[in-house]
Amino acid sequence: MTSYRTVDVDGVEVFYREAGDPAAQTLLLLHGFPTSSAQYQELIDHLSDRFHLVAPDYPGFGYTPPLEGTSTFERLAGVVDGFVGKLGLEHYAPYVFDFGAPVGFRLATRHPERVDALIVQNGNAYEAGIGPNLAGLAPYWEDREAAEPAVRGLLQLEATRSQYLEGVADPTSVNPDLWTLDQHFLDLPGRDRVMLDLIYDYTSNLALYPAWHAYLRERQPPTLIAWGANDQYFIAEGARAYLADVPDAELHLLDTGHFALATHAAEIAALITGFHARHAAAPATACAIAGRIDSQPQPDTTPKGPPMSRLLYAARGSRTSGRW
Repeated sequence: MTSYRTVDVDGVEVFYREAGDPAAQTLLLLHGFPTSSAQYQELIDHLSDRFHLVAPDYPGFGYTPPLEGTSTFERLAGVVDGFVGKLGLEHYAPYVFDFGAPVGFRLATRHPERVDALIVQNGNAYEAGIGPNLAGLAPYWEDREAAEPAVRGLLQLEATRSQYLEGVADPTSVNPDLWTLDQHFLDLPGRDRVMLDLIYDYTSNLALYPAWHAYLRERQPPTLIAWGANDQYFIAEGARAYLADVPDAELHLLDTGHFALATHAAEIAALITGFHARHAAAPATACAIAGRIDSQPQPDTTPKGPPMSRLLYAARGSRTSGRW
């Protein structure tokens, strides 16, 4: 059962969803634009019998009120960092999607010892992953005032709807409640300024890419990448780029668009469950197989995914650390 709570973080009443046993592995679910923790409800329902799941709304998203002044990714990350501290989450696996990637990587580089594993779903950290839809914002980054009227179009219902449907094989499979709820929050007073601030601030994330790559190379967190291959905001090359820094990462490209959970929640839940099971089991069996692994034929353990899976590519990893 999911609980819906708030907690005060330095004067900000942060709304969050929580489910599962707190003694289990924690997944910190970090949402994207223009949505909220609501995007994770179906995933939470699939995984709450196995994991402890926590999904906050950032300031200015969903049920959490905006910050005073200018919104930036640094400020969002600061609030989420405080939120994690208030809940006493000493270890967690961030699930990073869209805006959740710059928030999650800021947390990971601040507190690498807390990160047990990394789940990446259309959460970009590489220039190779910048797709045409995101690149189209360049005029706004160059001249905010002149380009703002055009960028405001991203805050309208048709743009919100298209983020869910673009790249989806069967648009009738996507629940319209998803974009309708997002638009409700977007239309609240002052929310447009929050979104415009953050879209303008997106270039601050590109400047941090080298630091995030260094974190990945040095820490080698167990990493699962489940990516909507038809995303035009963050293209599939961004998913493949992770393998240069985390060569043991497990990569799955799914035949869907940006909001992969809207069509593939069951598949992604199965990937997470299998990934955790393989990595959690590895420490227990390492001693038993030491000295024999080179001399014994090994079975094919390439993850096959659930029967309905439409995986286009998979690369299996084997590194473990922390609770994974």
